[in-house]
Amino acid sequence: MKPWIFGTVLLFISASSFAQSDSLEAAYLRFPTIPPFTLIKVDSTEMTRNDIHKNRQTMIMYFSPECSHCQHQTEDMLAEMDKLKNTEIVMITYEKFEDMTAFYEKYQIAKYPNIKMGRDTKFFFVPFYRMQNLPYMALYDKKGNLITTFEGNHKIDKLAKAFSKSGTE
Repeated sequence: MKPWIFGTVLLFISASSFAQSDSLEAAYLRFPTIPPFTLIKVDSTEMTRNDIHKNRQTMIMYFSPECSHCQHQTEDMLAEMDKLKNTEIVMITYEKFEDMTAFYEKYQIAKYPNIKMGRDTKFFFVPFYRMQNLPYMALYDKKGNLITTFEGNHKIDKLAKAFSKSGTE
């Protein structure tokens, strides 16, 4: 085989192997349990996966304080908290700490003991879930296994129904 043909074939094979990396399954599908994480909470302490209550369904909600869709989703959740009272809600943002704390205070999140809020300083969640839109919600059963994910705004009844279908409500 002529050297230039061999080089061209080798280059094509190398390029093909890199192109296929996009088709790999997202990390949250390969590891369908609550991922290990570290967040900085509103009180400046750290929160990890170990701080989530055991044997309780969990919703991880990624949001931006300035996102109107995220604000509406939060307002809907708070208005219908009776449907999510047995759900551990972890609200996560990548935005500035000051913006997160202002959002926390505006929506009086401290009044809801089942909601925890923190800042994703390592920008872990966006690539883990391959997020395209906010808000982004990942629902986990009482054992920490993934039920489903949602992007954008969704009715609270739809979220509650997803939990009840999994038998965790």
